[in-house]
This record gives sequence, structure tokens and C-alpha cells, in this order.
Amino acid sequence: MKYIALRVRTAMLVHGYTAENQEIVEEFHDEPFLEKLIAIERIQSVTGKYLLVNSSHGRVMYWEYEGDLDSIAQRLNAAGLLVA
Repeated sequence: MKYIALRVRTAMLVHGYTAENQEIVEEFHDEPFLEKLIAIERIQSVTGKYLLVNSSHGRVMYWEYEGDLDSIAQRLNAAGLLVA
């Protein structure tokens, strides 16, 4: 399994959907950034501000990360993990 080390903090946790297909979202504010080793397989997408990652029980989480999208793309590319 491959990992990437990043400083992240939880921004949102999606618990599921309502009967009207609206996300049930728990938001987190002012959480501290933590250094984490993240399994590449957990990452669904990366934006300029957030990682969307798989969580337990079928949930997904949005983690805010320190840095920028270009630096993450460069690191993934250097490891042979980015398909352009």
C-alpha cells in the first residue's frame, strides 16, 4: 500500500443522504492541522483546498490540507501515481 504524508484537518464529514437526496454533513471549525500518512487508495479527489477521502461505514470526509494542489500533484507524479 502506498501513502502520502500531509498536514490535514477535518473540514466536513458526510454521514449519508436524506430522503430528498441531500447530504447529511457535519462541519468542523478551527481544528488543528495534524501530520498524517494517508493511504493513496482512500483519496477520491483533490481540489485547491480539500482532499475527499473514504472513511468508515461508507462515509466520506473532506480534509483541508496545508499547501497547494500543484505541490501534491508534483509529489504524486514523482512517485508515479499521477496519470495526466
